[in-house]
Amino acid sequence: MELADSISDPAARERMKDFRRIAIPTDAVARAIQYAIEQPDDVDVSEVIVRPTANKN
Repeated sequence: MELADSISDPAARERMKDFRRIAIPTDAVARAIQYAIEQPDDVDVSEVIVRPTANKN
């Protein structure tokens, strides 16, 4: 069961479904983390910000 399906408030349920439409896929987040940890020892990645680049309607 999806989280949005268990929300009893109809308006909140729809907002969650809308949020899920533009959420970043898990594999994209994993690739960003992989990029950070694969840097050479002389490179310090101290912050990673992952944001969606487009709205998926």
